[in-house]
Amino acid sequence: MPEAKPAAKKAPKGKDAPKGAPKEAPPKEAPAEAPKAPPEDQSPTAEEPTGVFLKKPDSVSVETGKDAVVVAKVNGKELPDKPTIKWFKGKWLELGSKSGARFSFKESHNSASNVYTVELHIGKVVLGDRGYYRLEVKAKDTCDSCGFNIDVEAPRQDASGQSLESFKRTSEKKSDTAGELDFSGLLKKREVVEEEKKKKKKDDDDLGIPPEIWELLKGAKKSEYEKIAFQYGITDLRGMLKRLKKAKVEVKKSAAFTKKLDPAYQVDRGNKIKLMVEISDPDLTLKWFKNGQEIKPSSKYVFENVGKKRILTINKCTLADDAAYEVAVKDEKCFTELFVKEPPVLIVTPLEDQQVFVGDRVEMAVEVSEEGAQVMWMKDGVELTREDSFKARYRFKKDGKRHILIFSDVVQEDRGRYQVITNGGQCEAELIVEEKQLEVLQDIADLTVKASEQAVFKCEVSDEKVTGKWYKNGVEVRPSKRITISHVGRFHKLVIDDVRPEDEGDYTFVPDGYALSLSAKLNFLEIKVEYVPKQEPPKIHLDCSGKTSENAIVVVAGNKLRLDVSITGEPPPVATWLKGDEVFTTTEGRTRIEKRVDCSSFVIESAQREDEGRYTIKVTNPVGEDVASIFLQVVDVPDPPEAVRITSVGEDWAILVWEPPMYDGGKPVTGYLVERKKKGSQRWMKLNFEVFTETTYESTKMIEGILYEMRVFAVNAIGVSQPSMNTKPFMPIAPTSEPLHLIVEDVTDTTTTLKWRPPNRIGAGGIDGYLVEYCLEGSEEWVPANTEPVERCGFTVKNLPTGARILFRVVGVNIAGRSEPATLAQPVTIREIAEPPKIRLPRHLRQTYIRKVGEQLNLVVPFQGKPRPQVVWTKGGAPLDTSRVHVRTSDFDTVFFVRQAARSDSGEYELSVQIENMKDTATIRIRVVGARAGEGPWRPGGAGMGSDGGGEKAGPPINVMVKEVWGTNALVEWQAPKDDGNSEIMGYFVQKADKKTMEWFNVYERNRHTSCTVSDLIVGNEYYFRVYTENICGLSDSPGVSKNTARILKTGITFKPFEYKEHDFRMAPKFLTPLIDRVVVAGYSAALNCAVRGHPKPKVVWMKNKMEIREDPKFLITNYQGVLTLNIRRPSPFDAGTYTCRAVNELGEALAECKLEVRVPQ
Repeated sequence: MPEAKPAAKKAPKGKDAPKGAPKEAPPKEAPAEAPKAPPEDQSPTAEEPTGVFLKKPDSVSVETGKDAVVVAKVNGKELPDKPTIKWFKGKWLELGSKSGARFSFKESHNSASNVYTVELHIGKVVLGDRGYYRLEVKAKDTCDSCGFNIDVEAPRQDASGQSLESFKRTSEKKSDTAGELDFSGLLKKREVVEEEKKKKKKDDDDLGIPPEIWELLKGAKKSEYEKIAFQYGITDLRGMLKRLKKAKVEVKKSAAFTKKLDPAYQVDRGNKIKLMVEISDPDLTLKWFKNGQEIKPSSKYVFENVGKKRILTINKCTLADDAAYEVAVKDEKCFTELFVKEPPVLIVTPLEDQQVFVGDRVEMAVEVSEEGAQVMWMKDGVELTREDSFKARYRFKKDGKRHILIFSDVVQEDRGRYQVITNGGQCEAELIVEEKQLEVLQDIADLTVKASEQAVFKCEVSDEKVTGKWYKNGVEVRPSKRITISHVGRFHKLVIDDVRPEDEGDYTFVPDGYALSLSAKLNFLEIKVEYVPKQEPPKIHLDCSGKTSENAIVVVAGNKLRLDVSITGEPPPVATWLKGDEVFTTTEGRTRIEKRVDCSSFVIESAQREDEGRYTIKVTNPVGEDVASIFLQVVDVPDPPEAVRITSVGEDWAILVWEPPMYDGGKPVTGYLVERKKKGSQRWMKLNFEVFTETTYESTKMIEGILYEMRVFAVNAIGVSQPSMNTKPFMPIAPTSEPLHLIVEDVTDTTTTLKWRPPNRIGAGGIDGYLVEYCLEGSEEWVPANTEPVERCGFTVKNLPTGARILFRVVGVNIAGRSEPATLAQPVTIREIAEPPKIRLPRHLRQTYIRKVGEQLNLVVPFQGKPRPQVVWTKGGAPLDTSRVHVRTSDFDTVFFVRQAARSDSGEYELSVQIENMKDTATIRIRVVGARAGEGPWRPGGAGMGSDGGGEKAGPPINVMVKEVWGTNALVEWQAPKDDGNSEIMGYFVQKADKKTMEWFNVYERNRHTSCTVSDLIVGNEYYFRVYTENICGLSDSPGVSKNTARILKTGITFKPFEYKEHDFRMAPKFLTPLIDRVVVAGYSAALNCAVRGHPKPKVVWMKNKMEIREDPKFLITNYQGVLTLNIRRPSPFDAGTYTCRAVNELGEALAECKLEVRVPQ
């Protein structure tokens, strides 16, 4: 642990030594200072151990630039497992690999005393390192922590000591009297001391806080000071506030932003994050950028506008979203940085100790909490890598959350202690590899044989792979014409034909690699034979395999079986075969009997399942009979699994369940293989390569909304069955998310009207509707308000008890089921709220409403008020004539309807809306004007109007005059009529006529102004003009005719072309939009954009690191109307560099340049 002050000496360690008395300092050294007593808020260094700590970390005081070491000891006897050590600055700021190279950590374990020693090393301490620190120890359910302080001081130097050191001689000799005194060095030293004092004073003012944190504090609110100080480990809050008060920083207000982005955001991987700014003008356009590249709206990036707030939502954050973000409004920008935190990978199922034999297959499996997580395998402290796995005998496998280390053929070198380490924990297990013991199942026996007979030595061992050698009297036996050596499975045979006297001796079989030998003796029997007619009872010679007395043969279905049974006896016996109790005599066909000398054979060409059973051979001759039984077992692949079905589905998963096959093929079913395909496709995809032993399988990573089919194969030792029946087509779908923004729209004494918005996520299953439920306050029973789903986002719940407090909730329903409910935060009191009546008179009814005779009068007047108000229509204070006027009133509006309006319907109508003693009234003026009973308004030159019925037409315009004539144009002006027919004038109808013919032609209809310009008149003619007035009743009966005429004179016209100088559009190339520096992620396509202008069209050349990019398939160059784009397909770190765009034409050239950085995702 570092000393508090390097210049001071330690206090004496004796009990009687005074605590504050330092040792006497040696000559030529600065006087020592007494060590400081610990502060009141710190515990003394010598304290009794508590909890799991044998020695707690001590608070230290260190000079700037020195190294600091903090040591603690942990009692391993108090811990159930190996502890996890974490160091924190402040309360929650964890120190780790990202804290910088100055921080290092050390941990050691004394197995004898079971004590863990942990150390924290801080190199070159700075003022910002001072503050409160905490050490935390965790081991399963046990957790303990303790705190300590690190005080950082500026280096103290003794003025007298510095003066003596600077006041030295210039000679390099060791003698104190040699050389001259260096006064200039002393003066320089004094200047350095003064500079260091000024620097120290500045450091004290800054309190050791980095400049970027000061800038953050200057722009923050006062209420956020404590939060920032806690986040960055600042303990001297009073000094920080004094420093900020002296600065008197004036925060420059932004013209575009009223609230900017926070300096940084942090989110866990897989979650979503919202970045929000508030702008001063909601009409301003705003753009979001990520690492300098504009973000486009998508399912990943969602833009929201809420008033002046602009929100960017990033869904399902990944490590690729860990980047710098900025938002730009006009020329102003604000920046932030998003940190995506990788969740700790915990070990769910740890490794287990295993004891195996050499040659066995070993799988060491561990299950972690995250799918696709990175784990590190270690053996005896050495990391196992995939690169080494190609040379070694192991391989790695990932199956979802399970990570497996596989040894196909384990050897002695593979034994040891294996460890799995993640960023959230570790586990270890022991692998013990032992040699296999060879077991002798059948020993060789002594033989006594006669001359010319056959001697057979036979033995059986437990391992089929074991080879061996045969010896006779210690000499290895070699195969020859008479001697045959064979090895079939576990059996080893030595056969000697035509035995001779020299074959007698001791025979031994020695297995290779084992300290084991099997011995037997061969005795040669020499007898004299006298000819006697031989009579021998029949004998069946069968080779009984294994240790069982029952003869059993196993054959795979489809293979050929031939049972050759040796028979002896004199006279030659007769053989009879029986299958079960039935005699079998067939000599031809798939199953037949073949007879030879001394042998009877039973042949099955292609074994089938029905061939299984017990077969009996009986041989007889006059001397006797012999019987032997053979049980034939036919093994086959199993039948397909049965009842294959899907029990449940989700957004991207489905649960597959099946029943084992009815027939297992004679061998136990070892597992199943599962396949999946899209409906309509012929391509099946295997879901597991290792057999799956359960009958329930969860299929994942499917696409929502796609129809799938699945099937299952059964596997036994013989092979794989035929596929099962395909499941019914199914679709992975998930319920919707909960409905949004559930609110109460209206409440009465017995009803409540609710409104909501559709869910944020609906998915491929769509949405069938919504169910509304309610629950009385204090009860937990939810009562459905509607049995059938309602499609619209609103519903009125009826028949509710008056005065009750009720909670409401809404769920979305689709084919996958119910969504999560959206529930009101507070219960609703069922009581109608009185609202005063108010008439919302439409704008067109606030002035006189004019209609013609015979037209409909249909007035809709909305109003508000609760409870339902009483609505009364009157005309001149009298009730309406119900035979002509029809009134319909609802809860929110009233309709005034007359099928055919008459002149008598004109007048003032009063509308009153009343609730108890509250009342609101409105007056509506209706004018019905009469028209003649013709077929519409009269047009000059058209059919006339009828003479019956008077009208209120306007009078003719007055003072119609031709004011001006120029070229073929004439300006005609008039004044409005004196009588407008008691209705608004809708316009004027203008006609012209040649003076010679006086035939009138239309010029304008409904001309709104009292003047018009008539064009395209014929040169040499003289024209009259007349004007009609038009109102709602039609055109005036008579027109106003011009008092003077317009004469179009014939004059000479000459065209004089306009002289102009042709504009020179040529210009040298100029970049309107330059290239900007970019940072992209490796593997994702990138594009560099710029815009250039020039005439003639410039030639464009792209270069990378000053080298021209030619026909390279990795790059795609486009030029669309001067917008230049360089697309880079799947960039790699090799593609990083400086990119240049050069535009050249005959007037000059222009260059645009940028730097591209390619980051590899960690």
